[in-house]
Amino acid sequence: MKKSWIRIALAAACVAGLTACSEDFGNYFDADRYSELQGAICPVEPAPGEEGDQFEAFTDNPFVKTAVEPVSTFSVDADGASYAVMRNYLTKGFEINKQSVRIEEFLNYFTFDYPEPTDGNAIAINAEAGPCPWNAAHHLLRLGIKGKSMDKGAMPQANFVFLVDVSGSMEGEDRLDLLKSGLMRLLTELNPDDRISLITYSGEVRKVLESTPVRKATKITKAIKGLKANGSTAGGKALEMAYQEALANYSPALNNRIIMGTDGDFNVGVTNTDSLVAMVERYARKGIYMTCLGFGMGNFNDAMMEHISNAGNGTFSYIDCENEMMKVFVHERERFLSVASDTKCQVTFDSTLVSAYRLIGYENRVMANEDFEDDTKDAGEIGAGQTITALYEIVPAAAFPHYDPSNRRVFATFDSRYKSSLGASSRPLKVDVAVEDMYEVDEWNNDIVLKPASENLRFAAGVAAYGMILRQSPYKGEASYGMARQLVSDALSFDPHGYRAELLSLMEKAEAIKNEQ
Repeated sequence: MKKSWIRIALAAACVAGLTACSEDFGNYFDADRYSELQGAICPVEPAPGEEGDQFEAFTDNPFVKTAVEPVSTFSVDADGASYAVMRNYLTKGFEINKQSVRIEEFLNYFTFDYPEPTDGNAIAINAEAGPCPWNAAHHLLRLGIKGKSMDKGAMPQANFVFLVDVSGSMEGEDRLDLLKSGLMRLLTELNPDDRISLITYSGEVRKVLESTPVRKATKITKAIKGLKANGSTAGGKALEMAYQEALANYSPALNNRIIMGTDGDFNVGVTNTDSLVAMVERYARKGIYMTCLGFGMGNFNDAMMEHISNAGNGTFSYIDCENEMMKVFVHERERFLSVASDTKCQVTFDSTLVSAYRLIGYENRVMANEDFEDDTKDAGEIGAGQTITALYEIVPAAAFPHYDPSNRRVFATFDSRYKSSLGASSRPLKVDVAVEDMYEVDEWNNDIVLKPASENLRFAAGVAAYGMILRQSPYKGEASYGMARQLVSDALSFDPHGYRAELLSLMEKAEAIKNEQ
């Protein structure tokens, strides 16, 4: 299985030899070479306890000269798995594998304080710019998206198929036992008319529970409690059965979704990545989405699960503890419902005001600019109530710092397109960000000064700084654990369920482990 995932020979040697773009922006990066290295499976030296875990290798997005390429386009990414993987490593006392760190998933693990959509839109967008903490000569541009929130009573009826890995590798309190606990909790959140099926796979594929309304909780509970781990993994055949079960109970008015729980160890059956991706893409076009839930360490196939969830118009979460189970199955259960499909972002910079820019994270979500208005191109989904955040680090041109209150100069335009349903035409949204938006008058001495960063921007900057430190990014500048903690600690007034406060303790653990080496 591992060998079949090595798509570029000697990937580790290639990635190790990659030279980062010069910080003086003197040379535009080699796009062809950069694209070639993205997506290699990197056989990095594992930490104790993570032997066999597979992460897709990538290099950080480089700075791009605005005069050469003023437009940047990417698909949204609503996943949060990378953040929970990081937490699990730290909890067990391991150093973080830098290839497991995807900064966009760190950002989107958290809910931001963004306004709700209006005017009949399924999403709302916002943007702001402010100082860059790790490079005083640069600025940060924050993009925000908020999916329409939905009350439990307004949710469409669910047609869920739980696809559960019961192979031997799933045995343990942090794997199948934790997944069973999560499924039991989810039952208490669903509506009585919601329907669920339960399919298991190990040495064989079994339909343990046919599509059953949640009101028959005793029957469903008995099926969940009876799950036991043993045998090898026949993931490909199980996926086909799960989709057929979802299709048999399908209606366009329902929330049709496969929810797969596994450690990702596809070692029997259809293990070819392209074949699996083609399967989930085919059913996603029919309106059946995929949610992947990862468990365990030691043979965790992060790369496979991210590919499958992306292709299946779904999301990828990693469940490492009871608190994360509560987050996914209870606190954020509405995110199982997609309110916006094929959501794309495009930023256009004014080269007279911005000399260079860098998208922080989203490396495997970058799109060709011409794909932005092409409704046939697949992009990411946004769940009900979900927020999406992206950051650009920008290098101001000489004309940028000169504030002119009589002339509002737009230096960046944020465009977004999304579909309210499959097959619909995409809907455009736009917001401009001007130089003058970043400044204010100091009433004490009547000087023009930069506005303080908002709490949303401070928190996003702290998360990004932490991610760059863990990734050992060549673009981290003056970022330090202390800086990241300070930024986060100054942005805790909005903290549903205490996830931001938890981040502070994780930063302390990461620094302690690093100092012990």
